Amino acid sequence: MIREATPKDLMDILEIYNDAILNTTAVYDYKAHTLDDRMQWYEKKKQDGYPLLVFENADKVLAFATFGPFRAWPAYKYTIEHSVYVHKDYRNAGIATKLMQEIIKVANAREYATLVAGIDAANENSIKMHEKMGFTFSGVIKKAGFKFDKWLDLAFYQLDLQGPKVPSEE
Repeated sequence: MIREATPKDLMDILEIYNDAILNTTAVYDYKAHTLDDRMQWYEKKKQDGYPLLVFENADKVLAFATFGPFRAWPAYKYTIEHSVYVHKDYRNAGIATKLMQEIIKVANAREYATLVAGIDAANENSIKMHEKMGFTFSGVIKKAGFKFDKWLDLAFYQLDLQGPKVPSEE
């Protein structure tokens, strides 16, 4: 089941996210986050009106997805960047695709024009999933990060959304 996250989901979300930090290059961070970090993140998402979706099975959160601003300046208001993370024991089961479909649906309903994915360039599974969903390659920032004693390249992909009926500069 896909639903909006609640505070009771934060321990599961924290476990998924910390595994990504400590064991993958999906997050360019070095140290595990705390429950307080996740609570502040959750509150900020809610305050700013961004979705935070979870994929739940048997009362356990197996994955989560969200989006937020791509850049802070006003002219970027129709562009968002998303995140999707799946528990290590449930990857490659189509869960990320289901969450992405829902995120895309929400983004279209809110009249965003562009959905951006920043993906570690070595993450072939994520790249394939995004390409299957219609994302197109936009470029690579070489040496964008340094983790696990190596340089990491960050690939950008984008999906054109329906966008606003009447875009404005207000």
